[in-house]
Amino acid sequence: MFSLLRPMLTWSRLMKAIQQNHRSTIYSKPPKEKIGPVQSFFAMCVFAVTLLVPAGWIMHHIPVYQQRSPPQP
Repeated sequence: MFSLLRPMLTWSRLMKAIQQNHRSTIYSKPPKEKIGPVQSFFAMCVFAVTLLVPAGWIMHHIPVYQQRSPPQP
């Protein structure tokens, strides 16, 4: 039983060592132009519409899909 757990123990030690020695080297500057609430609201509305319209289309046509006969192989 111990021999089965040994590779997992060494793997976890390796991962801990990697995570401790890893340093992020990503640097960024502040944005040149600030995005206002109008642009943010518009972006969120477009995102919501792109997700909800296809779902609404499918839900609106569920009765049509139920009345169809199953496809013949």
